[in-house]
Amino acid sequence: MDVETRCPMSYPFPRPSATELPPVYDALRAEDPVAQVVLPSGDRGYVVSRHDDAKLVLSDPRFSRAAMLADDAPRLTATPMPPNSLFTTDPPEHTRLRKLVTGEFTRRRMIALEPRIQEMTDALLDRMEAGGGPVDLNPALAFPLPVAVICELLGVPFADRERFREWSNAIVSLTSHTPEQMLEQRMQMAGYLYELIGRRASEPGEDLLSALVVAHQEQGALDEGELIVMAMTLLVAGHETTVSMIGACVLTLLRHPDVLAEVVADPSRVDGMIDELLRINPIGDGGPLRIALTDVELSGTVIPAGSAVLAAVCSANRDERVFDRPDEFVPDRVRNPHLAFGHGIHHCLGAALARSELRITLESLFRRFPTLRLDAPVARLRMKTGMLVHGLETLPVTW
Repeated sequence: MDVETRCPMSYPFPRPSATELPPVYDALRAEDPVAQVVLPSGDRGYVVSRHDDAKLVLSDPRFSRAAMLADDAPRLTATPMPPNSLFTTDPPEHTRLRKLVTGEFTRRRMIALEPRIQEMTDALLDRMEAGGGPVDLNPALAFPLPVAVICELLGVPFADRERFREWSNAIVSLTSHTPEQMLEQRMQMAGYLYELIGRRASEPGEDLLSALVVAHQEQGALDEGELIVMAMTLLVAGHETTVSMIGACVLTLLRHPDVLAEVVADPSRVDGMIDELLRINPIGDGGPLRIALTDVELSGTVIPAGSAVLAAVCSANRDERVFDRPDEFVPDRVRNPHLAFGHGIHHCLGAALARSELRITLESLFRRFPTLRLDAPVARLRMKTGMLVHGLETLPVTW
């Protein structure tokens, strides 16, 4: 049957549980690797589920981020993405914007930051220990740590973290908020950052936001709108994904007692497991939307020019053509070309930071609480739904 006559599925696909991916991806990789879907906006698009195809979509310039801002372009949600951001530009604009912040997220800078991340982690674990179990690990550790780190890097008050949570949830929403709610929350966050930027302009600090303000005022490297959108992008992307990943990684280790025993005996073993934890725990179904600039054939299907395309990273990272025992957590996996951080020029800017935060958090947690265990059956755990970024609703633990 011709692909255009098929009844397209609704995206995103439902997950059967907190620990399982949508089973439809197995069928898509085998039978319909470039599948037409209906997006939350009501527009049609294509979901690419095999590793090699997803890797190409993530890196090939024929798939554009900037093109999704056109008035007649299909959209992921009814609320369009803001222009002039790292997520809505192609080179050379993307290159210019990314260059402004790349130096702040190098591996060398993250190594220098690690003692401060460790200090923040220890303080949160001290509070956990003093309060005693059981606790929900999300508000106790998984949420406040990445927020505190990105707030300190940017120079944003940590005291406003609950406001960030509300804004971020709306910004990464697919179906959990109405278009009006998404736009309202985005405007509130933009207004907050506009005021904060004004304060940094008169009282600059040593933080990244101050450096961006200088780049705006003295160098003309970005205009005011780009400055606000950049701050918004870094604040949301700098914590939302890591919050979700910390909880998912802890749950994975707690569900594998043999591996957990190795970590408890030697917490430094975590470092060699980070890539496998990233592969097996997707933060979402796919990367940001892209638009095909020309007809592109993938796995026997022609994606017409102007079509919306999503690379399903969660499926690509379970592709049996690339990974042996793809659905198993194999902590000592040698070959692991996962796409958790994307690929190509849009490779995650904060990858080094995320790795540092995950390693320090997991090592410190199991060093401090070697008897840590779940305080609820796995079957009762639920993932948030209707979001670009998946995360556990709660993660009850005790020790």
